[in-house]
Amino acid sequence: MKVIICGAGQVGWQIARQLAGEKNDVTIVDINAELVRRATETLDVQGVVGFASHPDVLEKAGARDADMVIAATHSDEVNMVTCQIAQAAFNVTRRIARIRAQSYLETGYSDLYNTDRLAIDVIISPELEVAEAALQRLAAPETFDTEVFMQGRAQLLGLQLSAECPVLNTPLRQLNDLFPTLRAIVVGVRREGRLFAPDPNDQLLEEDQIYLFTHAGDVPRSLEIFGKKSHKQERVVIIGGGNVGLTVARVLEARSGRVRVRMIEKDRATAETAADALSRTIVLNGDGMNMDLLAEAGVGRADAVLAVTDDDKTNLLVAVRAKQAGCPLTIALVNDPTLAPLMAPLDIDAYINPRATTVSSILRHIRHGRVRAVYSIGDGEAEMIEAQVLSTSPISGRLIREIAFPEGVLVGGVMKGDRVLKPEPAMRIEPGDVVAIFALTKDIPEVERLFQVSIDFF
Repeated sequence: MKVIICGAGQVGWQIARQLAGEKNDVTIVDINAELVRRATETLDVQGVVGFASHPDVLEKAGARDADMVIAATHSDEVNMVTCQIAQAAFNVTRRIARIRAQSYLETGYSDLYNTDRLAIDVIISPELEVAEAALQRLAAPETFDTEVFMQGRAQLLGLQLSAECPVLNTPLRQLNDLFPTLRAIVVGVRREGRLFAPDPNDQLLEEDQIYLFTHAGDVPRSLEIFGKKSHKQERVVIIGGGNVGLTVARVLEARSGRVRVRMIEKDRATAETAADALSRTIVLNGDGMNMDLLAEAGVGRADAVLAVTDDDKTNLLVAVRAKQAGCPLTIALVNDPTLAPLMAPLDIDAYINPRATTVSSILRHIRHGRVRAVYSIGDGEAEMIEAQVLSTSPISGRLIREIAFPEGVLVGGVMKGDRVLKPEPAMRIEPGDVVAIFALTKDIPEVERLFQVSIDFF
């Protein structure tokens, strides 16, 4: 597949790394020559310096025979025009645009984005994706990562194991004997910085970070088995009243269970906009770093503090101060992935990586075959892939134990009809089944091959 990626920032670079690693023909375009140079020197991609929306720049990037354009520059308008030029001038088959301004995404204007007008096939909104990730973290406060699959019937949970975990030093194969009705599989383990798909004889150790794929109905039991306690969220403090904070507050207000929300926003105009848009949330105008203001917002009595300003360091420090004040759950928005190792030493419970959520959204729309969902794990180290089995797939009609999955691949769950089942060696994979697969990045091309005979991108 030939792909043009417009924008060599964090999102564009990560998408380029993923696609180039899977032997796709990738060209990256950016006005910043240094970013283009970095991409071409570190990745197996071609680079073009220039405005992505200019026809001559797109032509130089190979738009005449490109299969897809991904417009992920920092400008919504450039992204929209790029898609329009790609369709009108070069008839590019697939066009994806990252759009951040919420006014473009209002329901009343959704018909703008079609082939006859703005020519955008898929819109990715980072703020909405991040807000959804934040809500998932609040819904599962014992996890450091979470994502839903199979139409909400299954979940991927990231758990940090402590000394209180009852199943430490227990071979994973024995968990089936201890909990025969538990519909959950440990699909990934990160130990001493290395992520791997565990073997049935592997044991879990204290300080391991595990990825657990579980039936949605078994989430509470799974958390208990791995030493985590459930906490009801009744008081939430949000630091940052921009699009992310505002979206989270709106959803919390709409929930049937009464959640008391307080918000702190430094910019007065933004705070006033948030206050006008919300009905039950108390909005305080001021610096979230101010201890007196944090005390006024009640962080010491809050069940959770969500720091989602546009400054990583502010989010981290606010989370630390909230934790010191007695808040049991702190979640920070962190754009810079190099800051992730600081989470544990700073005692921050979870973080949200906007790049990872955006990358996952884009990957969902460019995978082979009938891939229904993709979630990027860690710094692009692995993916959780949900795909429907075609009748032509090499795995169709075969027992799971007969399928030669790579060492870095594990089946997390199988959905037959509307039932999510725990995978067993003797289970037969049938056409139409939906399978959730954990795969290290290097093994993704083989997973795609197993799900189809011929490559069919669109």
